[in-house]
Amino acid sequence: MNLVEAAQTLDGLGLMPGQSGNLSERLARGFLITPSALPYDAMTEGDLVKLDLAGGRLGGRRKPSSEWRLHAAIYAARPDALAIVHTHSPRATALACARRAIPPFHYMIALAGGDDIRCSAYATFGTQELADAAVAALEGRRACLLANHGAVAIGRNLREALTLAREVENLASLYLDMLAARVDPVPLSEAEMAAVRARFEQHGQGGLRIGFAGQPLALGGPG
Repeated sequence: MNLVEAAQTLDGLGLMPGQSGNLSERLARGFLITPSALPYDAMTEGDLVKLDLAGGRLGGRRKPSSEWRLHAAIYAARPDALAIVHTHSPRATALACARRAIPPFHYMIALAGGDDIRCSAYATFGTQELADAAVAALEGRRACLLANHGAVAIGRNLREALTLAREVENLASLYLDMLAARVDPVPLSEAEMAAVRARFEQHGQGGLRIGFAGQPLALGGPG
């Protein structure tokens, strides 16, 4: 899977409305990122932009995504991040606008690396402040919400990051449904979540299959 294919997949699922969101992959020097203000269905490999971690251009003719600082900061802080998916997926964004974390109401929360999916502090889009807030919210996690903005997921490859971004949207949808129904979710305990994470490690995330809207995907597959 390449960046263009991944972006078009998320766009087709309605998780990147209005040309929002952006994706990247780590390179030996810097990263490859989607461009700014280009419809995903019109994007080609030649439209991608190569940057170093300071934002210096290494290749590509287009303007990089305005969120390049977000990607650069995460790559600098997280050696385990080899791909990043930032979406404005509707249900996750709704929770982000309420500045609500997603609690451990379902064991799949552990897929994001901890006992919840945090919501970052608010900062203006495209700024270093937003990038720093995201890095803080991602500490010990592989996904977070961005206050009044959207969501971010990281992975060992692009397929993994994309799959996690889809699962965050799924979990956000379930949580919002419970809130709308005024049903209090029963949270899993720290011990129960630790047991889930141990099971994930035991099976290896490369072999774990998760479902989203009836479409299973393998984590850690070919990137």
